[in-house]
Amino acid sequence: MTNKKEVAQAIWNTYVDGYSKALMTPVEQFSTYLDSDSKKIIADILREVANQLQYHNFGEGVDMIVDAHSLYEVADELEVL
Repeated sequence: MTNKKEVAQAIWNTYVDGYSKALMTPVEQFSTYLDSDSKKIIADILREVANQLQYHNFGEGVDMIVDAHSLYEVADELEVL
């Protein structure tokens, strides 16, 4: 099983790196005073993505699944909003 702490850190790093590129500011120069708010927003977004894209799986031991292909499609749509 994937280490969820490592996954969470990778998501946070992607957010920070993206913000750095958007602002054309090196990551090292960021003020981190809003980190907990930003992390809460990302967590809320992940929960909503799961809520919107989950579907029932009637296999043994698993009841809800999110399809990776659907995640990529939503990401593509989000970029063009």
